[in-house]
Amino acid sequence: MSLLPMVATGASVRRQGKVLIGPVDLRLDGQGVTIVIGPNGAGKTSLLKMLHGIVRLRTGSVSWNCPVEEARERQAFVFQQPVMMRRSVVDNVAYPLRLIGVPRRAARAEALEWVKRIGLEAAADRSANVLSGGERQKLALARALIRKPEVLFLDEPCASLDGRATREIEALLQDAVAAGTRLVMSTHNLGQALRLANEIILVARGQIQEHRSAGDFFAGPETPEGRAFLRGDIVE
Repeated sequence: MSLLPMVATGASVRRQGKVLIGPVDLRLDGQGVTIVIGPNGAGKTSLLKMLHGIVRLRTGSVSWNCPVEEARERQAFVFQQPVMMRRSVVDNVAYPLRLIGVPRRAARAEALEWVKRIGLEAAADRSANVLSGGERQKLALARALIRKPEVLFLDEPCASLDGRATREIEALLQDAVAAGTRLVMSTHNLGQALRLANEIILVARGQIQEHRSAGDFFAGPETPEGRAFLRGDIVE
């Protein structure tokens, strides 16, 4: 049974009396890449966390095409600043497999293949804490993908990375999509959205302002917020 569609109905998240996102009515289905854009503080991260199920809903619901516990096992999340565990690069990547009972030798062997794939073979046995920002993001992505999630949420994975590191991350993401993983990813980079997105979600002031195919959105946003964002204007 497919994990999708995912349906959010009247879902909202609050903190200290402030609405961070919502109410949200949203349906995600099919394959490809959904890119979430919007100004700082708009609610992009809160939206991703809400859909992934790692924040408490104030109102509404988020449902998947299977029981919620099963849904959580079949998806993953990559944070903007991923946490590196105090262990080697290869053991960081192997950790998700060890959590589900894969024997250490088998988990390390599969992790090493991923470490080679992301270009960190020379650092496989070094502490993950000495990696550069781009290397940490590649490790975090490999750690998320090693369990072959059906849906992967990413919160600005290329923020503060240079062009080369961004290109390498995007190549890994495109490979994941080709392998069948559905991506839902936030970014400030409109160029990245143009390169990767099949559909766009524009968030502003804690609300979804637009949810359209990427082609339609970039050809002509329907809302004042969308038009202003594409022009590079400040959207409050």
